[in-house]
Amino acid sequence: MPRESRDRSHTDRGHRRLHGRRKGHKLRPAQQRAVTELLPQLRVTLPAEGETLDPPGLFETPPRAIWLEIGFGGGEHLAWQAAHNPDVGFIGVEVFQDGIAKLLRRVEDDGLRNVRIFHGDGRDFIEALPEASVDRAFILFPDPWPKARHHKRRFIQQDQLDALARVLVDGGELRLATDDPGYQRWMTIELTRHPAFEWTARRAADWRERGADWPATRYEMKALGQARSPIYLKYRRRPR
Repeated sequence: MPRESRDRSHTDRGHRRLHGRRKGHKLRPAQQRAVTELLPQLRVTLPAEGETLDPPGLFETPPRAIWLEIGFGGGEHLAWQAAHNPDVGFIGVEVFQDGIAKLLRRVEDDGLRNVRIFHGDGRDFIEALPEASVDRAFILFPDPWPKARHHKRRFIQQDQLDALARVLVDGGELRLATDDPGYQRWMTIELTRHPAFEWTARRAADWRERGADWPATRYEMKALGQARSPIYLKYRRRPR
């Protein structure tokens, strides 16, 4: 018998709100088919209360590493990384159904077998992970919540950095990107304040350029087209 799961994937806690709407345009037939047929095979559900996930056990073949993307948008970055790192297990977390449908189509078209999806709040998912279980984490172009009264909804906060530090292995990498000037300052200040993370940049190009192993996303290209300059941040998890 399958163990009981505490499915919090669709809860919306007012005091922890990070997201606005969860659905956009009606899914196209191919997208809806992918959600109906493929998502059940790739969906990750949270374990029973008091238990933790076994990330390598989510995959048919145990991967050499686990990489996590929180808020993968349309899935362009995650799918590219999965295709170029077939021995890595990728877990994507997204609350918006539209983005999940787009990633599923990429998984199907590219024959990706190393992708799993959690449909829900990234904080709930991180809480369910064992300590030192993630080798790399991506948080790319999160909602900047630009109004001051909404800053508490930003994903990058000290308590969330505590949670990320807990699940990252020693020497693990945290990658972030944003095109919002206010969030750029916020991110660098919050990460500088946190003792577990070390900024790896040594020259301006390290945060102004993505690098060959960091593909562009549709949102990023839109930002560049509107003359907004993103920054690309890499941090290392210091040894415990």
